[in-house]
Amino acid sequence: MDKASVLGDAIKYLKQLQERVKTLEEETRKKTTESVVFVKKSQVFLDGENSSSDENFSGSPLDEPLPEIEARFSDKSVLIRIHCEKRKGVVEKLVAEVEGLHLTVINSSVMTFGNSALDVTVIAQMEVEFSMTVKDLVKKLHAGLK
Repeated sequence: MDKASVLGDAIKYLKQLQERVKTLEEETRKKTTESVVFVKKSQVFLDGENSSSDENFSGSPLDEPLPEIEARFSDKSVLIRIHCEKRKGVVEKLVAEVEGLHLTVINSSVMTFGNSALDVTVIAQMEVEFSMTVKDLVKKLHAGLK
């Protein structure tokens, strides 16, 4: 082997390594977790005192209490947390809503919070047809739980 061919092979190898670095950097960027929380006005009354917390996308107070919805994406996984009023059929409605949005429910847990609220956590997998942003997902779930 002469010096020119060794140098040529080294240049080819460096270009391959640079391409590999670019590919890995793109994969890392895609793996970033994205999340959105939708919180509506909630009121808590303790010993006759009024206390309220107001947050939503626009920053203006809303009159309806729950649900509070949080969603996060990581690769093809979705984490959904919902704090909502305890009503008959709300969990079934939530699961149906999630599955209707091209998400496959992998795991879910439901806990009561006090006498009148539920804390629901759902882990789902994105199907091929799923193409929503995390903000759109939260809005759809909120509309579906009304």
